[in-house]
Amino acid sequence: MNNFELYNPVNYVFGKGQTEKLAKLVPKNAKVLLAYGGGSIFKNGVHEAVTSALKGFEIVEFGGIEPNPRFETLMKAVAIIREQKIDFILAVGGGSVIDGVKFISAAVNFDGDAADILRKRILFTDVSQVIPFGTVLTLPATGSEMNSGAVVTIEATQEKLTLGGSALFPKFSIVDPTVITSLPKRQLQNGVIDAFTHVMEQYLTFPHDALLQDRFAESILKTLLEVGPSVVENPSDYKLASNFVWSATMALNGLIQKGVPSDWATHMIGHELTALYEIDHARTLAIILPNLYKVMFETKKDKLAQYGERVWNISGNSTDEIAQKAIEKTIEFFHTMGMKTKISENAENIEKTADFIVNRFEERGWKGLGEKQNITLEKVREIVEISY
Repeated sequence: MNNFELYNPVNYVFGKGQTEKLAKLVPKNAKVLLAYGGGSIFKNGVHEAVTSALKGFEIVEFGGIEPNPRFETLMKAVAIIREQKIDFILAVGGGSVIDGVKFISAAVNFDGDAADILRKRILFTDVSQVIPFGTVLTLPATGSEMNSGAVVTIEATQEKLTLGGSALFPKFSIVDPTVITSLPKRQLQNGVIDAFTHVMEQYLTFPHDALLQDRFAESILKTLLEVGPSVVENPSDYKLASNFVWSATMALNGLIQKGVPSDWATHMIGHELTALYEIDHARTLAIILPNLYKVMFETKKDKLAQYGERVWNISGNSTDEIAQKAIEKTIEFFHTMGMKTKISENAENIEKTADFIVNRFEERGWKGLGEKQNITLEKVREIVEISY
């Protein structure tokens, strides 16, 4: 097992009716920026619940944070915080809103071009230099409610880039599984696949001696397989909803990544598909993940076989056979969850996609991705081209 440090200070407040605790969680006398997305929180009653719980606090609202939050939009919120001397942010929404608030938190006191936070992947470790924030989760998928990472899109240059650091953990996150009852089916499908792929990126590398970590990861995968198809059809079932929501948090709260290698190449390639074609993040992952395993089969087949045996109960005459069946089962699951696993099924005029992505990676100086840094630019091209 690799050396690691595990630090997660988030006060995770889970269950029905927990929004009522907001007044005790937000610092007394704080001036609050209430940040949200497209307005669904008005339709599902979350906005009313939040503002009622914060009665007596001075609140400034900022809506319109996009799916795949835009740098340009977020900088408007940064200006409001500076002008109105706001000292706490409350993110009410899914991963995009929470990611956007992490950027806002970091950018308010940043000295220099705020785009450098993304382009230079600056890590924020000094809590005195960021604006504290909490979250009320309305869409489970990304685990952003219990981690310190974020992804933001610079619209002007079609770049989807990351930021993070130990100073960017939420102070608290309220997670009420009942809020998913109002979500569209597509968003629930995306949430299940996003969480599933987060686990796979940290788990499906190569065999190692972190035995407990593998079992943690496999348990999350098996839970998502068990509840995923059903929760999409019946999100009001609290057993299904609560297990789905907690699995999504556990998939990316940092625990299963400690002490083990991780991949993340699927995400890096998928981010470019979203930047290019506005394909839903989870759907880019469903496109790329199986094809990455096909191209990198020789270096991943041992772990693929373990995954096939433990998660899918696959048997076979050889490691290769079990590993191949594991890829097939994964694709079948993605299809069951409503994913279209080819780029051409999600976008048009895709002929130069591989060229664009490889060129973009070259410009950033990325020569090798994956747990062994052996996914070369040539391999990236192959993965993208067989995904057409």
